[in-house]
Amino acid sequence: MNLIVLRPDDFIGEGAVRLTGRRADHVRTVHRAAPGEALRVGLLNGKIGTGVVQNPDGTDLMMSVTLSDAPPAPVPVTLLLAMPRPKVFRRVIQCATSLGIKRIALFGAFRVEKSYWQSPWLDLDELRHQMILGLEQACDTVLPEVTLHPHFKPFVEDVLPLLSKGTRCLVAHPGRGGFCPAAIPGPVSLAIGPEGGFTDYEIERLVGAGFEPVTMGPRILRTEQVVPALLGRLLAV
Repeated sequence: MNLIVLRPDDFIGEGAVRLTGRRADHVRTVHRAAPGEALRVGLLNGKIGTGVVQNPDGTDLMMSVTLSDAPPAPVPVTLLLAMPRPKVFRRVIQCATSLGIKRIALFGAFRVEKSYWQSPWLDLDELRHQMILGLEQACDTVLPEVTLHPHFKPFVEDVLPLLSKGTRCLVAHPGRGGFCPAAIPGPVSLAIGPEGGFTDYEIERLVGAGFEPVTMGPRILRTEQVVPALLGRLLAV
């Protein structure tokens, strides 16, 4: 936990915070903070600053907080992701959040199992928890916007034109297109398919919507591998 994410209901007064549960335990057992020690904190969807520990050994952990700095700038990439397997999903969401992605659209495809959409990882509270873990890692406070689109055709026809408007549109697909470009100036929309790949029909629909096929070379990667690999190239300086 490189940053302690605070919620509005943690505040018990002006600049005074009470922490309980996982965050308080982390300060005690991982940071091993002593009274007067300053830790990095940030208000969810707000500013970042410093929290000074008051009583690490109490039942509730008290901090005095000063928030003065803006969170890191958002990354200008919209991630369009075919719904991954539930066990993979939470790792991918944490990764994308840590890398600064602020707009994520999960969509259905032929090789996305319908049961994936019933995953408990899509529960609003659980999804929020996974994103907060990503924010804590990256010293960020701003939650991504995540939307769900179980059906491919209406997503491509009705939603995708609005999401990708004004961006360079790329679709990752093994064996088609050139190597993914690096350090693209300006906003990007990046579509990544399911682990079984897009069907020919789905690729043609995406290409028809203005998406340029790109690859990461001859190797076929899993979703949790290709997401950071592609984003790393797009964000390279």
